[in-house]
Amino acid sequence: MPTATNGDVSLFYERDGEGETVVFVPEAGLGGWSWGWQHAALAGPFEAVAWDLRGTGRSDAPPGPYDLETLADDLEAVLSNCNARNAHVVGLGLGGAIALEAARTSSCVETLTLIGTAARESAFDLEGLFAPPDSRSALRESLETVLSAAFRETQPDVVDGIVDWRADGDANRAGWEAQVGALEGFDATDWLVEVTQPTRLFHGADDTLVPVSAGQDLARRLPRGECVELEGAGHLVTIERSRTVNDRLRGFLEEHSAE
Repeated sequence: MPTATNGDVSLFYERDGEGETVVFVPEAGLGGWSWGWQHAALAGPFEAVAWDLRGTGRSDAPPGPYDLETLADDLEAVLSNCNARNAHVVGLGLGGAIALEAARTSSCVETLTLIGTAARESAFDLEGLFAPPDSRSALRESLETVLSAAFRETQPDVVDGIVDWRADGDANRAGWEAQVGALEGFDATDWLVEVTQPTRLFHGADDTLVPVSAGQDLARRLPRGECVELEGAGHLVTIERSRTVNDRLRGFLEEHSAE
């Protein structure tokens, strides 16, 4: 089981493929399983790395609240353990905020892909996604806030699988609260001009946790940002529109890969 360490905290990750490194940073409370659709699509032409934030799954869960600087340091620790000096960083929700912090403070970020992310704490309303991992009914009910009704109705087997993965790999309440605490006071609007990496944003038009207007605002404030809005999709657009996201993500990464 590959692990990286930041101080005395052990961080679990999975790593597959060869080529330039793409690292996936998950939403608050979600395990690395949440990037399975993208991990499988990119491993091969790229080295795909998915990890569990501190407080989640197989990573250690020290007492919180955490802060963005520490979580960005965790990201660097994972990359260092993979011997990756540079990486394309893909983040969802809280993971997007971590990616922005890393892009501002570290020289290792080549490109950014931000999904369901905003520039201010006030735009995040992540409570609806949390459910205790030991309650399958609560896990299933929470998916109503992040996946469209059409997807849930037409893909019941996928929904069942997500409930299984969440029960096995998501954070408990203490871990989730410690992670969400990292968003306290978050406001990147004054320093987004410093984030000059090529940045593509994906946002579900029906996202109820982070409104699409906040993603559009973030894209406008980034020097090299562009927003892809996906109609009819919720917060977990990486799952319900995985084919579209994967195709456009791969094209973006190939466009900005070294010759």
